[in-house]
Amino acid sequence: MSFTIPPAPLDIAEEFPELVPLARATTVLYPRVGNPARDESSLGGPLLWPADELWPTCAAPDHFNPARGCAVAGPDPVAVVPVLQLLARDVPALVFPAGTDMLQVLWCPLIHSEHDQYSPVPVLRWRSSADLAERPPLFKPPRPYEFDDEWIPRICVVHPTETVEYPNQDMPAELTERVGEWSEQVQESCGISYYDAFTTQQSKIGGYPGWTQSPNWPHCTCGSRMEHLLTISASESCGRWLPVEERTRPGCGWEVSDNPELEDNSHGMIMGDCGGVYVFVCRTCPTWPTVHRYDC
Repeated sequence: MSFTIPPAPLDIAEEFPELVPLARATTVLYPRVGNPARDESSLGGPLLWPADELWPTCAAPDHFNPARGCAVAGPDPVAVVPVLQLLARDVPALVFPAGTDMLQVLWCPLIHSEHDQYSPVPVLRWRSSADLAERPPLFKPPRPYEFDDEWIPRICVVHPTETVEYPNQDMPAELTERVGEWSEQVQESCGISYYDAFTTQQSKIGGYPGWTQSPNWPHCTCGSRMEHLLTISASESCGRWLPVEERTRPGCGWEVSDNPELEDNSHGMIMGDCGGVYVFVCRTCPTWPTVHRYDC
């Protein structure tokens, strides 16, 4: 079930028309603690995984658990954990490879120092639900013997909701400066900045990465700049993007809910300090290679 996103406080086409060509469609996932079935879309929920296929493990020589004083766990293999499962019927805006209609994302629940990012490394699987229906499912995947709680999501249902957003930091320097000045004016007149009103930080499909640091777009080995595929974010449902269904007091449309229970009703991952894992894909290459970036 999708949510209802409140309307933007301003018409950006009237206020700042230069931003209109930079609009991008995105699907905000809105993970909420629940009990999803194995064959449903979820964040942190059970995956529809075939019993005749080995469960992935991570044997990176540098993975470690900072909660144990940076004790190194690698290179012993650690079972990865489910992070995201999406079915095409729930995210019609997501483009799937031919013959597939399910995306699964897993990662090792330890920190990896690769590229100085200090984050988990996502593992993606594009699948056919029809093919999986003909294979016995795996009911008890292996649990990691070592893990950092910060990277184990609570089991959540998702509420994919399509919307439009604008760039956070992915603008030319001159435009960034002018948008920043306009944002201050909007903050004074409407009580909300451009960045809070028109850019999203939540877990999502497509759109722009919600960079908290400088943009770090990857390039594929083929030379193409990769596309933003998805974000798993520590920030969920704040400000203007809080769904209408979860607002608890009247107002002008972007106040944060005063219901403290909502703070504990999502996946619960802090990711360093309100960080995000951004997954990128190259659809120019036939194998659709992916890489990730992380900031906090």
